[in-house]
Amino acid sequence: MSRYLIYAEGQLGTPSAKTGHSVIRYSAPHVAAVLDSTHAGECVSDVIGFGGDIPIVGTIADGAEQGADALLVGIAVAGGGLPTGVRTAIRQAIECGLDIWNGLHTFVADDPTLGPLVREHGVTVHDVRRPPDDLPVGAGRVRALTQTIVLAVGTDANIGKMTVMLQLRNALRNSGTRATFAPTGQTGIFIEGWGLCVDAVVADFIAGASEAVTIKAAEDSDIVLVEGQGSILHPGYSGVSLGLLHGSLPHALIVCHQPPRKTFRHNAWLEIPPLNDVIALHEAMAAPLRPASTIGVSLNTSDLSDDEARRIIDQVAQQTGLPTTDPVRYDATPLVDAVLAFDAKRRAF
Repeated sequence: MSRYLIYAEGQLGTPSAKTGHSVIRYSAPHVAAVLDSTHAGECVSDVIGFGGDIPIVGTIADGAEQGADALLVGIAVAGGGLPTGVRTAIRQAIECGLDIWNGLHTFVADDPTLGPLVREHGVTVHDVRRPPDDLPVGAGRVRALTQTIVLAVGTDANIGKMTVMLQLRNALRNSGTRATFAPTGQTGIFIEGWGLCVDAVVADFIAGASEAVTIKAAEDSDIVLVEGQGSILHPGYSGVSLGLLHGSLPHALIVCHQPPRKTFRHNAWLEIPPLNDVIALHEAMAAPLRPASTIGVSLNTSDLSDDEARRIIDQVAQQTGLPTTDPVRYDATPLVDAVLAFDAKRRAF
């Protein structure tokens, strides 16, 4: 796997660098340095509170000196195209012989300026949102697997579906369970080094893409933790969420929620329904293909005080009757135990 120089210029520690933050949290051994000239000379942990002594550098050349062999675009970009700063960094990285890991909707390899430069310098570009050419349509192929499939779903987009599955994967492996993470988005691919961005697939093939990534993750595994995407009620992303639900055919669901969030992201006109209603909706939409039970609730309490977070966790557990926690802020054990108990019960029949 590559040694990344994560591009986060001017944005480290802000929501716009969420991709970079996640790679640092879950794949730190593969991060050589972070590029953000506003914090050059500091360590990553000084800015975001985790990441240890990963250095922050001010130039591409400084990152290469730290042992980076690839530039990873670690920020989100609104709209299409490559912003000037990102484009400049990619050009400089290519000229320094660094490979490129890009999760944006604009493909570096197809860019009329950067594409020829890539070929001239012989570097490798991973435009991870480019779907493969041989995707099938969904046909329920996951039914042939013997592994237990667990899918993260959410009351909204950008709410912690990837995070809870990575937390669970790590905890399950530490307990001796053969568990794998199925990456379905660009950040998960950066962390794992493989996967498929289901949100970049032509609609007819979303379920087939979800099948493919689930089947691959099941190799040498007993429990497959599928990264969720979007929300089944989100006006912009519901198609991807439904295709993922029907393609991965989960046996169990973990629902993710951010308690203070009352309306859907970028859609203030649309209120998020009560959590129990969302749970019932997911189970109803999964049932005709394969019944899926909701076995736990993962809360994102990052914008709450400790007292508020603990109170709401208890409240949600009482309302839903399900194990509930914030698996990053607190202990993931309630959800780990729920997955293991479900797996054991399923295999007993």
